[in-house]
Amino acid sequence: MAVYRDQGIVLRTHKLGEADRIITMFLRERGVTRLVAKGVRKTSSKFGGRLEPFMLVDIQAYEGRSLDTITQVVTLQAYTQALAHDYDRYSIGSILVETSEKLAEDGGGRAHFNLLLGALRTLAEGEIDPELVRDAYLIRAIALSGWAAGFVDCVVCEAPGPHQRLSVQHGGVLCERCGEAGIMRVTQETPELLAALFSGDWPTAIAAGDRARKEAASFAASYTQWHLERGLKSMRIASHSQR
Repeated sequence: MAVYRDQGIVLRTHKLGEADRIITMFLRERGVTRLVAKGVRKTSSKFGGRLEPFMLVDIQAYEGRSLDTITQVVTLQAYTQALAHDYDRYSIGSILVETSEKLAEDGGGRAHFNLLLGALRTLAEGEIDPELVRDAYLIRAIALSGWAAGFVDCVVCEAPGPHQRLSVQHGGVLCERCGEAGIMRVTQETPELLAALFSGDWPTAIAAGDRARKEAASFAASYTQWHLERGLKSMRIASHSQR
């Protein structure tokens, strides 16, 4: 059996038998991988607390027929504690890891791993509004998967912007001529905010007004789920809790 080491972000866990857990991790080199952590639920386990969602760890594991088995764990960054004590940040962290898992199902790659790691770090630091971190992550993650949206020039005819028609189906802003009936008209600040989130221009994003933030959040969520072709469970839970 081949033994390997890798760094990984814990995405989710679930029980296996009386004492074990299956850990779904995003490994830097191997992508999304499901592993067994034996005896991790016992009080005597040496690494039970190191395998919680949002943890960045260094692991040693050996390959199995269906599931690999973790034999060693070293904590690199413990983001779990910072997120677990703040419901909004925890909910948004759950959206990030679920999106990452779904987008990385076909291999992922280091770019997706690094994007998720950076978003979790920013979320844990707590210096930027969690909702802005979420929307920036979603827009960038979808772009990394090949569906980059356009927020300046018309995505259909390339007419120079700014434009105030925003379409999920078309992938960004539309000019008045290309904008069909029913295409959402947004405030002029909204495409600017989306462009800032995509490029990492935090000062511009932080300065955006409430309407622009709501419209940008709606686009980011809808655009993500449009390309995933399915809803996100964590996003539904978060939206219900805000009502």
